[in-house]
Amino acid sequence: MPGEFAEEPAGKKSTGRILVVEDDADLRRVTQLHLERWGYHVTAAEDVPEALAILEKEPQDLVITDLTLPGMSGLDLLKKIKVDFPETSVVVVTAYGTVETAVEAMKAGAYDYIMKPVHPDELHTLVGRVLERHRLLEEVRVLRTTLDQKYGFENIVGRSKPLLQVLDAAARVAHTDATVLILGETGTGKELMARAIHVNSPRKDRPFVTINCGAIPGELLESELFGYVKGSFTGAMADKKGKVEMADGGTLFLDEIGEMPLDLQVRVLRLLQQREIDKVGATKSITVNVRIIAATHRNLEERIAAGTFREDLYYRLAVIPIQLPPLRDRRDDIMEFVHTFFERAKVKYGRLKLRMPPNILPYLENYRWPGNVRELENLIERIVLLSRTDEVTVADLPDVIRAEAAPPPERAKEPPEAPRAGSPSPGPQGLEAAEREMIVSALRRNNWNQSQAARDLEISRKTLLYRMAKFGIEKDGSGQPSGEHGDPAPPPDQSRKGAAGQ
Repeated sequence: MPGEFAEEPAGKKSTGRILVVEDDADLRRVTQLHLERWGYHVTAAEDVPEALAILEKEPQDLVITDLTLPGMSGLDLLKKIKVDFPETSVVVVTAYGTVETAVEAMKAGAYDYIMKPVHPDELHTLVGRVLERHRLLEEVRVLRTTLDQKYGFENIVGRSKPLLQVLDAAARVAHTDATVLILGETGTGKELMARAIHVNSPRKDRPFVTINCGAIPGELLESELFGYVKGSFTGAMADKKGKVEMADGGTLFLDEIGEMPLDLQVRVLRLLQQREIDKVGATKSITVNVRIIAATHRNLEERIAAGTFREDLYYRLAVIPIQLPPLRDRRDDIMEFVHTFFERAKVKYGRLKLRMPPNILPYLENYRWPGNVRELENLIERIVLLSRTDEVTVADLPDVIRAEAAPPPERAKEPPEAPRAGSPSPGPQGLEAAEREMIVSALRRNNWNQSQAARDLEISRKTLLYRMAKFGIEKDGSGQPSGEHGDPAPPPDQSRKGAAGQ
């Protein structure tokens, strides 16, 4: 490869692993020196078997291969790479007179080709372009993986029975193209559920486009949904895609569809029936391939009766209805939400030392949460931001929660009765003793299965664990709770292996 070494521009550092495959030793060495001078990590091979052995041992971002090699050709290597190492880009080097072979290589999946003799500046530009594309594709892959992890069903907080039933239905419908209608109060996570359905569907690599039908004035909603053509109205200076067209191949999420005007409901019905749309001012229809997921906090049957929602559209949307339960019906999930939001907010606002003591939790469990999960998340962020000390106090809670959700005051312990002659010393007395015995009895009835015992007692499992720690209840080797038979219970603030490990 003739020419002086091309210098890497000042302030720019190259990255990337490159494999050079060339049977001419001198040309192979010169190419390697150029690439290393530009800052790349370079490996070299003289034939296809050696190149494949290197790829097996150490993945490469780019392979630069001569088409004419001893034994297997560069085209054979390209085809093998496309099957076994699909994330590796390939550039082929070809001599004058073999351009037809280079074109064949492009059809087989090569990113580009370069002609001999190769000029360093041309090589430098081409390699930079290939690796920049490789970097962008990797960023997209990482972002998609991150989104999949964030919005997967397994990452939806909570494991209460009402939620698990909803997740089971959503997971089964996700792999289809069926239209889904998500129903639920404000703040129950309707958009999160819609995204989870999308990222678990065959359309996950295509767009997920959202439009809030209640946040856009009716006169603008049509053009936002369906787009418009240049000159269709004053200010339409160019063609514009609507949300439906943007979602082509993917999923369109129609949030708060209960707020959509009747005239637009007709056009959405046509979209569902014929998969066609008409842009504002257009003379021809456009065919689209979108999956529709809609959501609303309204009672659509009441709206149908009132004449503000089309019955035929309702039945088209409600092919698969999914009803998200309000947080007050998922009390077993509240403590998990609190932990998740509290830890996230501490990191977000740099308050890693902040603690939430057990006496705060009953307030959060007892509150009715009219704003559902969104209200709980906002409250936790507020607490983390405004708490004046490193421990959350009852005073940090809003007045409405302190007033409506305060736990009942503990009754004063009754003085112990004097023991009768010849009788054993009595154990703990009063309300706490009765509560402790009730918890132990429930655990024994359920063979120390904490989840079943919590259901038996009609409390959450986390509340049960807190009570077990408070009263020093744990299962010992004999199957008896510790702290009985006159043995003192450990103090309630110590960690409980038996309670936490089940």
